[in-house]
Amino acid sequence: MKNKRVVITGGSGAIGKALAKELIAKGAKVLITDLKEENLEKAKEELASDQLFTFKADVSEEKEVAKYVQYAVDKMGGIDIFYNNAGVEGKVAPLDEYPLEVFNQVLNVNVKGVYYGLRHVFPVMKKNKEGGSIIITSSVAGLMGTPNVLPYVTSKHAIIGMMKSAALEGAPHKIRVNTVNPSPVDNRMMRSLEEGFAPGAGAEAKKGFEQTIPLQRYATNEEVAKLMLFLGSNDSSFITGTVNPVDGGMTA
Repeated sequence: MKNKRVVITGGSGAIGKALAKELIAKGAKVLITDLKEENLEKAKEELASDQLFTFKADVSEEKEVAKYVQYAVDKMGGIDIFYNNAGVEGKVAPLDEYPLEVFNQVLNVNVKGVYYGLRHVFPVMKKNKEGGSIIITSSVAGLMGTPNVLPYVTSKHAIIGMMKSAALEGAPHKIRVNTVNPSPVDNRMMRSLEEGFAPGAGAEAKKGFEQTIPLQRYATNEEVAKLMLFLGSNDSSFITGTVNPVDGGMTA
């Protein structure tokens, strides 16, 4: 990872920060993007490295995606690894009652945001002699159904198809594309979903989710980050077009 040029969207979130920490420790230059400036500043303070750059961007807006990609090129000279990671969970509600504005927000961030990232990073990576590696954050929700979170499930299925097509288009340019598919992870997103599924009884909801995982617990942010790190590295040089659960056996 030494001197690799890395971009992480959703980089001030729990998984993004865990990943950035690992990458910086291994000598990479890292640009993290996110929607809120205050969260980026907090991440910058926590990570405390001159190898870290930040850029405020809304991934659902193509013009802002183009700007963070150009900023990465200006600051680091190019992009070797792209973690197309930003995502939102939406709400918990039956499909026939789901607020359409939230449905659209989930698809705009989780599907269009991923596509815009691919659209603007591909031309940059095509200039690299060694191509590059793109890791898209999907979910076990991209491999199975869950009631009352239809937009989220839809979005995470959609980006697996996007990944497979992108992997085929990227292969002639040595650009590898894969997804990481975490089970529930012990972070803010799951606190939101637990409360959505069981208002006022989030702890009980967590126990219920844990019982669906053979290893009987949530993943940690660091466990997800380590798989992402491997897929970004040259150790995974013959791996592309694959779906990679980190789920404690949940999809088994």
